Amino acid sequence: MDKFRMIFQFFQSNQESFMNGICGIMALASTQMYSAFDFNCPCLPHYNLAYGLGILLVPPFILFLLGFVLNNNISMLAEEWRRPQGQRGKDPAVLRYMFCSMAQRAMIAPVVWVSVTLLDGKCITCAFCTSVPVETLGNASHPRLSQGEIQQVLARIPCKEIYDGEQLLANEVAVRYLRCISQALGWCFVLLMTTLAFLVRFLRPCFSQAAFLKSRYWSHYIDIERKLFDETCAEHARSFAKVCIQQFFEGVSTDLVAARCHLPMKAAADAGEAAEKLLGITDQGTMNMALKSWHRCKPPLDLHPPVLPTGNGWAGEGQPPTHPSAPRRETAAYYSWV
Repeated sequence: MDKFRMIFQFFQSNQESFMNGICGIMALASTQMYSAFDFNCPCLPHYNLAYGLGILLVPPFILFLLGFVLNNNISMLAEEWRRPQGQRGKDPAVLRYMFCSMAQRAMIAPVVWVSVTLLDGKCITCAFCTSVPVETLGNASHPRLSQGEIQQVLARIPCKEIYDGEQLLANEVAVRYLRCISQALGWCFVLLMTTLAFLVRFLRPCFSQAAFLKSRYWSHYIDIERKLFDETCAEHARSFAKVCIQQFFEGVSTDLVAARCHLPMKAAADAGEAAEKLLGITDQGTMNMALKSWHRCKPPLDLHPPVLPTGNGWAGEGQPPTHPSAPRRETAAYYSWV
């Protein structure tokens, strides 16, 4: 149990590494899901397009939402976005940075799914088999088939066992044509996503380094502040429960005359120490009021630091120059005994 507790504490202290690991696991899971998925094209003119595009786009959307659900910062982002203004302003740049960080991790699994699907080629073959250029690849001058019948024959291209249009268009030719297009789109998609990731991860800090550092700092501050607040509330609740339970048993011990037992001095000392941790909040109404005040009006981010000397070139920049105080006069009084 100690090893699992240490691992859990490590994941809590390294949340970014933990979320990167979760995203990697989701990416591997998406590939396993696709390999285990039984792809069955309906081979009907009005259903092939919907089925193929649905398999291509719906699972990535689900994986994208699942990436947000598994991210613990989504509730922190919603809380920061919806909280009242109070004494602390809300910086839209910080909110955008938090959302973009979560979106980048949540997009890994959908990108892997779309890439694998396009490189495999089954979805594109099913969705666009009726759009194969028969004039170029097959026999367009088939005298016995109307346009509707040609569409029905082309819709059976993904189903090789029931395809009966070899005289119109060879099945292997159509499948190779559509799979070639699908793989080309897949590699273009991989190249596009890789280029976008490069631009976001490497070039964005170069253009707005100061804004990037500011947004990242305050994003980390919001995360750490929430964790410390939860820890303080948990410690206060533990102390509150300890004092409440000890007071209950002290009251019971006074009522039980037959017991004739006294609480040890350590329990009283522990009760006094727990009472000090309550910080004066000793009833439910006051605690509810404090929690409501924290939500409605968080304290301003101004700790009133002392004025630092300006010798290093940055401390006190923009402040009016301080004039040296006038020398203080010292008066000496001499008393004579004469």
